[in-house]
Amino acid sequence: MMLCLDCGNSRIKYGLSAATDDRWRCSGSLEHAALASLPGLLAPYPPPQHILCANVAGEAIEAQLRAVLHGFAAQWHSVRSTAQAAGVRNGYQNPGQLGVDRWCALLGARSLQAGNLLVVMAGTATTIDVLDAEGNFRGGLILPGQSLMRQALARDTAALPLAEGACERWPQTTADAIHTGTLFAQLGAIERVWAAWPDSICLLSGGASPLLAPHLTCPTRQIADLPLLGLRQLARQELNIS
Repeated sequence: MMLCLDCGNSRIKYGLSAATDDRWRCSGSLEHAALASLPGLLAPYPPPQHILCANVAGEAIEAQLRAVLHGFAAQWHSVRSTAQAAGVRNGYQNPGQLGVDRWCALLGARSLQAGNLLVVMAGTATTIDVLDAEGNFRGGLILPGQSLMRQALARDTAALPLAEGACERWPQTTADAIHTGTLFAQLGAIERVWAAWPDSICLLSGGASPLLAPHLTCPTRQIADLPLLGLRQLARQELNIS
């Protein structure tokens, strides 16, 4: 058994699986403050022999995870972005500088879908990455996620609130204007990249994906936990975990 961990800026996503199994025996997400509950959530299932961790949340979070999971006799793998893996070639000028969450999402996307892809992770930040049919990562964008945009308006302006509005065609309240504007900023960035890569399918993942998916006009598949799928693919094809 292997435990895959996607450590993001806001939450830890986890999935427990046999290497040869395409389903998760156990999966979910936790706020950073709730990490101590993870062993209890895993207790009803066979213990992992391997733990794969893709971490963009900092060294302190990884140290906490190691301590919390110390009771499992498992080999720990701190996953890093590389020049190539699992059928994907990393086009970054310095491959190691690509965020490992983006890298794992690309690996997960290629394991699910052939052809040209737009790989979108919508979370604290939104990333929009281009993957061609030959498995070449061409490059991509990073922008603040919708919640960060809303928080910036509330923090850095004198009169705008941290709005809880609704998406409206013609917003007529400040709350709706902020909600719609920040949502359209996300959608516009995705669809602008897709307009330059029009033969692609958008694979959309991340905590904010249910908010974005209904409004996208490009061909879209909403996929849960793309980085976890990428970690499992990496275990199978590169680490020979069985």
